Amino acid sequence: MTQDARIFWQTLQDDWARLRSIHLRDLFAQNPDRFLDFSATKDDLTIDFSKERVDYRAWTNLLALAEACDVEAKRDAMFAGEHINTTEDRAVMHVALRAKAIDSYCVDEELTAPLVNATLDAFLAFADAVRDGQITGTRGKRFTDVVNIGIGGSDLGPVMAVKALAAYGEEGPQMHFFANVDGTDFHDKMSKLNPATTLLLIASKTFTTSETMTNAHTAKQWLLTELSHSEVGQNLVALSTNLNATQEFGVADDRVFGFWDWVGGRYSLCASIGLPLALAVGSANFREMLDGFRDMDLHFKTAPLAENLPVLLALIGIWRRNIMGAPTLAIMPYDQRMERFPAYVQQMDMESNGKSINRAGDPVGHQTAPVIWGEVGTNAQHSFFQLLHQGTDIVPVDFLMAAQPGHGLGAHHELLMANFLAQSEALALGKETDEVLAEMLADGVGKDVAQALAPHRSFHGNSPSTSIVYKEMTPFALGRLVALYEHKVFVQGAIWDINSFDQWGVELGKTAAVKIATVVSGDAPISGLHPSTQHLLKRMTALQA
Repeated sequence: MTQDARIFWQTLQDDWARLRSIHLRDLFAQNPDRFLDFSATKDDLTIDFSKERVDYRAWTNLLALAEACDVEAKRDAMFAGEHINTTEDRAVMHVALRAKAIDSYCVDEELTAPLVNATLDAFLAFADAVRDGQITGTRGKRFTDVVNIGIGGSDLGPVMAVKALAAYGEEGPQMHFFANVDGTDFHDKMSKLNPATTLLLIASKTFTTSETMTNAHTAKQWLLTELSHSEVGQNLVALSTNLNATQEFGVADDRVFGFWDWVGGRYSLCASIGLPLALAVGSANFREMLDGFRDMDLHFKTAPLAENLPVLLALIGIWRRNIMGAPTLAIMPYDQRMERFPAYVQQMDMESNGKSINRAGDPVGHQTAPVIWGEVGTNAQHSFFQLLHQGTDIVPVDFLMAAQPGHGLGAHHELLMANFLAQSEALALGKETDEVLAEMLADGVGKDVAQALAPHRSFHGNSPSTSIVYKEMTPFALGRLVALYEHKVFVQGAIWDINSFDQWGVELGKTAAVKIATVVSGDAPISGLHPSTQHLLKRMTALQA
């Protein structure tokens, strides 16, 4: 960490010492036009930071911190194709997946556009041919259902996007996803499908991921209950780079769509991992989504820090996490079709920045990624919003909503919009005890009863939130929104000086599971396991008897 960065970290702590006791009600009283000073807009996309517990001085110091941490230089290094994933010696170039040839991105002095466009054209042509009935199963029947078998980034991105863009998928096959190695997931997803008219997509870059390949072999055997060995290949597609393994599994080479080691799994929606979405909504809509991604990419690449939406969203996150000490972030999309968006961002953020070691291999010395979680509104209001309004912890919230509905039920959307606006206002302003008491007395409640109840009906407020609004949920809007959060994660990793693009913690669990699996299957002695694991396994084995 540079000396300048240390100075601004301390300056921000001083800002919080000054602001900690100031209520958002007072900040708005001092400046009713906070929205104009603490919001940022790009076309129809607006991000409102006015209900965050910052003032102009703190805002300025956050921008100074970004400069002191060389965010712009680190951003430029990513776009230049430098190997910023140092522990794996890889470039980080998911932006190339949605670029135009004119962008001239390179990795190791090789232009990425020819590689990307060849694969993109191939899997989008395949998707359209399936949708049009030109590609069918061996028996000439159209594919009525598509099952995507993947996990992590090979599942969360496609399932999120297919749900979010359901309005654009009415003419495509029915999409199904299963990731969990738990056999109930397979049973529940597959039991009502017809093997002859079901297309299996097996999404694993290495084609060795334990959960995915276990599910894939089970699904192939399910196909063989209806199809012969010579027929089954017509119902298989692989999203992988391991041609030897896909051939051994029985997938024809022209049904294998790969991607590159400079694309991390959680950033692979625009690569062939997005084939489920292309099958659901068609190539034109998929390309429109890519345009939305690119629009935000170019904004992030070129906009000054003070006007750069991903940078500003990241800096507010730094303020919440490191300065205010909030350990968590709730993401609340007011759109039922966006129900998987919180889980998608959860993986993107926590797998990227859930690190305690900096790029030099030393302890970071400060908190990194918050715990990300969330639910769609208005469902969330009737479950955990009680804690947000009256709990003992600060829980920052990102609210998201489209101004225009994706349906014709205008009255429903008006009520949804009212709730969206009311929740951020209520979290910020709260309701003081004197106000509650006056309302109860005006309603005829006795003084003694009113005084007893008033503390229970009071709300401190002063809870920070950011509101993100856009015109409507389209493929373009989704791409732009996902890229906004991708680059936010990058900026925070740059400020924390961590490698946001490896995931050794994920690998740890995989390795441990492989070892234990040999014991569970009886191929290795139980004595090789940790004593507590031995006892648990013995207890579970006894319960199976």
